[in-house]
Amino acid sequence: MRTQTTSLKMARWAVLAMFFANGAVLASWLARIPQIQASLAMSEGELGLALMGLAVGVLTALTMAGGLIARFGSRTVTAAGGVLLCLLLPFLALMPNPIALWFNLFLFGAAMSTMDVAMNAQGVDVERALKRSVMSSFHASFSIGGFAGAALGAGMAFLGLGPAWHFLLAGIIFLLLTLLAAPRLLPVPPETEPGVVEPVFRLPARVLWPLGAVAFCSSIGEGAMADWSAVYLKSIVGTTDSVAAFGFAAFSITMTGGRLLGDGLAMRFGAANLVRAGGVCAAAGLLLVILLPQMAPVLLGFAAVGAGLSIIVPLAFSAAGNVPGLPSGAGIAGVATIGYAGFLAGPPAIGLLAEATTLRLAMLLVLLLVSSLIFTSQAMRR
Repeated sequence: MRTQTTSLKMARWAVLAMFFANGAVLASWLARIPQIQASLAMSEGELGLALMGLAVGVLTALTMAGGLIARFGSRTVTAAGGVLLCLLLPFLALMPNPIALWFNLFLFGAAMSTMDVAMNAQGVDVERALKRSVMSSFHASFSIGGFAGAALGAGMAFLGLGPAWHFLLAGIIFLLLTLLAAPRLLPVPPETEPGVVEPVFRLPARVLWPLGAVAFCSSIGEGAMADWSAVYLKSIVGTTDSVAAFGFAAFSITMTGGRLLGDGLAMRFGAANLVRAGGVCAAAGLLLVILLPQMAPVLLGFAAVGAGLSIIVPLAFSAAGNVPGLPSGAGIAGVATIGYAGFLAGPPAIGLLAEATTLRLAMLLVLLLVSSLIFTSQAMRR
């Protein structure tokens, strides 16, 4: 019994390490995008097209991740995705032109999302074994890894080291972390029946659509904060560039804090009640942002959005991994596909609407979608 308990504790720490590495590697890339753009002399339009490679890779791999996990098990797929992600990172700084960067970002995005789905499936397995909610803490580890990756990038830039040396060092560090954690993941067997060949490519099952709607609306709110919070503070509130950066910081801090507290809250109040309360909190924050475009209320509003949305996607993934009759990898991949679609499509839609009207009015779209969580939260109960 003691050996089994120790094994479960190690498995939990291993999953935390995988989430941390995933967030840190992604943040390492994001932190050096301006330098990559300058080195390849890309315009904003060319950079946008190159970055589409990441989005296409993410969405393509999401349709295949569930089948791969069913065939090979979540531990193998998590480790393989993590190793590939770390190996691809240094090459992002060595691409000779935007076309080559697009293809490398496609592979990078595919490895990232494959690892993402597989480590979430591992998280569901650990939850089952521990018989308590721990998924929110895993997503908090991803957020903390993002802070660490961004801090590493800032430190490298301060020391005058270019993206090539930064990505090489980060790739080695997080590759070692991945290799150290991989053997300690739960050895969950493949989910296919003997003699049954599980299809690799699959679209989200219809039973997952309600959970996908929850993830979609929450992800649109997250994407809006990531891409438009600083712009809103600068263009609508009229702050300086340095102050505008605090918008996403306020959102990120409360999101990480909410995820650290989320598991205890989920066990006490239940997933459906938390999603409903999170929708109310995020909607109230957005209402504050829209109605009182001044620095203090807007920062408070962004912080409320982070707190409200913090645990919704982890809860949706946990529920998707426990849908009866569906392999956990396939459930998580299906909900992640719909959720990522919201994260990727939401910010451009907000930009187009803002250009046609104003950014304040465009935020109304986010408010309406986030408010719908109050009603779609019943999907968590079912």
